[in-house]
Amino acid sequence: MGFELDRFSGEVDPDFKCNLCNKVLEDPLTTPCGHVFCAGCVLPWVVQQGSCPVKCQRISAKELNHVLPLKSLILKLDIKCANRARGCEKVVQLQHLAEHAEMCDYSPAKCRHKGCAEVLNLRDVDAHMRESCEARPVGICERGCGLVLTHREHQAGSHGCLQALKAHNGALQAKLAGLEKELKKEALRAGKREKSLLAQLSALQLELQMTALRYQKKFTEYSARLDSLGRSLAAASPTKGEETKSLTLVLHRDSGSLGFNIIGGRPCMDNQEGPSSEGIFVSKVADSGPAAKEGGLQIHDRIIEDAPSSWAVDLKCTMLRNGHNRTTIHLLTACEAVMRYLTKSTANEYLVGQA
Repeated sequence: MGFELDRFSGEVDPDFKCNLCNKVLEDPLTTPCGHVFCAGCVLPWVVQQGSCPVKCQRISAKELNHVLPLKSLILKLDIKCANRARGCEKVVQLQHLAEHAEMCDYSPAKCRHKGCAEVLNLRDVDAHMRESCEARPVGICERGCGLVLTHREHQAGSHGCLQALKAHNGALQAKLAGLEKELKKEALRAGKREKSLLAQLSALQLELQMTALRYQKKFTEYSARLDSLGRSLAAASPTKGEETKSLTLVLHRDSGSLGFNIIGGRPCMDNQEGPSSEGIFVSKVADSGPAAKEGGLQIHDRIIEDAPSSWAVDLKCTMLRNGHNRTTIHLLTACEAVMRYLTKSTANEYLVGQA
């Protein structure tokens, strides 16, 4: 597939020749055994025969490699234009040949007039179409068909309206058939595209619904948590206008415990902003313990007053019972100092312990 030897100026080095086509190498490839051939010559051979063209060993197409230094030397050779037979005398380096061929004035070009098959040099096409083409238009038929008359028809007087209209109609029908065929192809492609887009839209809608359900579930969970927290705060905080009454309970230790846990604290004296959260609350009541008896303590009961003593403790607890009535209870224990859990400091004070 190489370049003809007579297109080059001067003698060509024998090392630049392909051993298959005997022309100057075009895109040279080398075999593992060191032989060099044109890419267009050696590839089909190796695919079909599975061996080096010199038949020295078995090879595959994957074993062929480009010879870039050799290709660079060949591209610097001077070569004549491929249109030299049409009159081009230009000589360029092989690496610039493709660029020259695109703008060569002697490149073959066909006349663009319908009905003319003349092939001319590119530089002569415009003059031919204006002055010498037999199919060039020269006027409009004045006999009634209104079709364009060519120079050939005008000179010979061979224009027939009926035949010309039939030919014109046939050409239009053929063009219409081609357009309809193309329209069907476009409609088919558009239908496939529409189905693909609808499938994507359906998938996106499903994903959106699943995402909405997930967020709705999370919203429901968070709302339930907020409601629960609100109820807990409402139970722990005294409500204005609720009725209170005092009860006195006597709790005796059972195995060293009164059977309830407390939690709470006292805010910093410097922090006077916002509602106060001061107080000690019952956080847990042990089952079957002294505090769990009928009429005893409940979770969220608040200790609102204490009277510490080394031998006895008088505690007041505020409890929200049945959501309405608030009860104040005095807890009396003997010889116990449960207030050892209360710690005092200038910052917020928190206490978690077991009475």
